[in-house]
Amino acid sequence: MQSGFSTSGFSDALVILGAAGVVIPAFARLRISPVIGFILVGALVGPSGLGSYAAQFPWLNYVTISTPHAIDPFAELGIILLLFSIGLELSFRRLWTMRRIVFGVGAAELVGSAAIIAIALYLIGQGPPGAIGLGLALALSSTAIVIPLVGTHSAVGRSALGMLLFEDVALVPIVFALGAMAPHAANAGVGSLLVTLLVGAIAAVALLVGGRLLLPHLFAQAARTKSPELFLATCLLVVIASSLVTSAVGFSPVFGALIAGIVIAETEYRGEVDVVTAPIRGLGLGIFLITVGMSLNFRLIIGSWDEVLLAVLGVLAVKTLVTTGLLRLEGATAAVATETGVLMASPSETTLIVLSTATAAHLIQPDTSAFWQIVTAIGLTITPFLAKLGRFAGRQAQSEAPSRVALALQEGATAKVVLLGFGRVGRIVADMLEAHGFAYVAIDSDVDSVTEARRSGYEVVFGDVAHPGMIARLQRGHPSAVILTMDNPVLVGRLATRLRQAFPDMPIVARARDTSHAARLYKAGVTEAVPETLEASLQLAEAALVDLGVAMGPVIASIHEKRDELRAKIKLEAEMDEVPRLGRTRLRDSQASEAGSNRSTPAT
Repeated sequence: MQSGFSTSGFSDALVILGAAGVVIPAFARLRISPVIGFILVGALVGPSGLGSYAAQFPWLNYVTISTPHAIDPFAELGIILLLFSIGLELSFRRLWTMRRIVFGVGAAELVGSAAIIAIALYLIGQGPPGAIGLGLALALSSTAIVIPLVGTHSAVGRSALGMLLFEDVALVPIVFALGAMAPHAANAGVGSLLVTLLVGAIAAVALLVGGRLLLPHLFAQAARTKSPELFLATCLLVVIASSLVTSAVGFSPVFGALIAGIVIAETEYRGEVDVVTAPIRGLGLGIFLITVGMSLNFRLIIGSWDEVLLAVLGVLAVKTLVTTGLLRLEGATAAVATETGVLMASPSETTLIVLSTATAAHLIQPDTSAFWQIVTAIGLTITPFLAKLGRFAGRQAQSEAPSRVALALQEGATAKVVLLGFGRVGRIVADMLEAHGFAYVAIDSDVDSVTEARRSGYEVVFGDVAHPGMIARLQRGHPSAVILTMDNPVLVGRLATRLRQAFPDMPIVARARDTSHAARLYKAGVTEAVPETLEASLQLAEAALVDLGVAMGPVIASIHEKRDELRAKIKLEAEMDEVPRLGRTRLRDSQASEAGSNRSTPAT
């Protein structure tokens, strides 16, 4: 009896799950971005790779994707969930604070890059409508690849997110504008565009208002069931329904997913939604990246490699220069502007949509569209390498930061205390130094924190404390002391060693994570290491014991006993000759010294 069993769908699933479960962990061990891994898998198993030999060797059907277009819906779901997760990290307040980068730099970057690319293509023979269509298509950048590489909380991530948000919103007007430019469209496209924009605005407002009213109740009902499966189903229902609404009115489905994420971000379910959807979001994004790899046509690339290379380099150069220049005009540092410019240089997955629209409108020829699809696929493939190149270029562009540090230290007649890191801890330390008349200068690598602190009157400069030239510049400034306030144990330990080598006799005070970290910092040469968890724990215990009715005397005695025990532990781990001072014992020892006491450090 012959079975109707087909291996096609199962073999596609085998390739996808094999990439996620075997290939990607292998790339992770080699410290290669998973983005590159998924794209290379797609190139290998796609129709231009091993798939081209499946007819000669049937067994290859089990390790190649037999129907590439069958996985497109899953790839689209991955992009939709990615935009949904971006929305979860936004809020209405954050969107309002980003309005200048979104509608200012974002709009200028898209129009500027498109104009320069269009002019260049027109000069080499492309017709005006086709040049405009290609310029707009290639000026777009990839949300699906850029955001996972840099996140949304760093200065680079915020700049990239703002421009990408504008591009996502501008996709619909671009598509309609190209349709209106078609030879057969006449003037009909303009009216359709205005109607679609109006309906889209109404749909967006309806989603925002309706979501704020309905979603809290919907997720509350799902949470009461205590069923993770039902909660996940509710999340997917909200995402897909929102995407279908915006898609039905002519907008991109990712726009609806973004709105859904923003609405949920205002509720108490944001964290749980993010955690529940993370696995399926990661797998969907991986499928999208596989489709990108599958679109690489190696025969076409090899046949016209010189033209492809020139086109890729031209697009990257134009977008890098435009983005970097605009961010510098906006006030971003050279490091942030340069890294963002290089990162945003490659085309986008939405470039393929615009190319298809331009081809359907007869603005460009099919062979021209195929050529630029290859350029787009190569650009998406090298985006992780561009991220690394951008970080390197940003560090090089930041070379002037150590000079600013040296100048800030040399201002004034007295030597200054240097604060490395200016978060909550650094700000309190700065307040105390200022209250006691000590001049200081703080260094932080978060440009937004630096800008806010300077507006508040603090002496803060932008700089990467891990920069190789930073220690040398500090030496030129002759600081009186250095205080390490960063919540980064590895970096604090590395800086402590380098600072002690550069300043053999200078006081170095460091923030430690716990007593074990404090012991390692003492080994590295710090003068004082302050475990942040120690005093908080002791004060918490003291307050609890007193509230529970224990007399103050025994409580204080037990606190001192515990502190001495921890001091002894640090001395042992750090192999020190003397017991380190911790917490309130500094004040006690100082008072004893002022009184002329010769009391020695408590024995261990």
